[in-house]
This record gives sequence, structure tokens and C-alpha cells, in this order.
Amino acid sequence: MNGADTVLAAGCVLWRRSPYGDGGIEICLVHRPKYDDWSHPKGKLKRGEDALGAAMREVREETGHRCVPGARLPTARYLANGRPKEVTYWAAEMTSGSFAAGAEVDRIVWLPPAAARNRLTHPRDRALVDALMQALHTA
Repeated sequence: MNGADTVLAAGCVLWRRSPYGDGGIEICLVHRPKYDDWSHPKGKLKRGEDALGAAMREVREETGHRCVPGARLPTARYLANGRPKEVTYWAAEMTSGSFAAGAEVDRIVWLPPAAARNRLTHPRDRALVDALMQALHTA
């Protein structure tokens, strides 16, 4: 496998301050009916697109929300359909928007970190919740 075979993607661990005024945060997870999984918003880079631009676009497309990017989080590397995939992630605070279900993402949920960690389908995504909490210094 060489670098040219690697699928490049980007995403965000999208978060907001808890609406309950308890000082906590909530993390947005997306449900993809094609895979019947819960994950962080992410997607492949378009030709000529930089990773951060792709991450912000994917958040808008999949969740309907705008956000402000924050700390860079660990990059996930794994095999997808037999090809290496590399997903660059950022922490991102939601600023505005509203969700509308589509073919790619039919539901989103906002959950406290522990519940989000439990809902995520893939263990590699759970480490990103921990990295976000570290980045926000609220762990």
C-alpha cells in the first residue's frame, strides 16, 4: 500500500454547551442508514480541498450546523473496503443551524460525553471523545 491508495477524509467532533445550564457539553453524533452506525460527521476530501475545509463542509452537509473549529484531534487510520483511510479530525463548537434528515444522515443526537462514547459504533471514534475532553480541559 502506498500513500496514493489512501482515502483522505476529514471530520469534526461537533460539540455545544449543554442547554441545561449545568456547565457541561453535548456531542453531536450522526446516524448513517447505509451503514446503520453512529459516528462523528466526516467525509472524503474533494479534489483540491484542504482537510479543514472538508471537515467544516461535512459538518454543514451532515448536521445542518455551522461551527467554529478548535483543537486538532488525533487522526484515525483504518481500512475501509480494503483500502487504507485516513481521517483528520478537529474539535468544533456548534454556532448555528438546524438539522434536516437526508439520504446520507437520517438522524442526529446531542449527548453528554459518556453517553456519546457509549453510542458510537466504532471504538476508534470513542478515543476522539476523550481527545475532545482533554482539549477542552473538562475531563
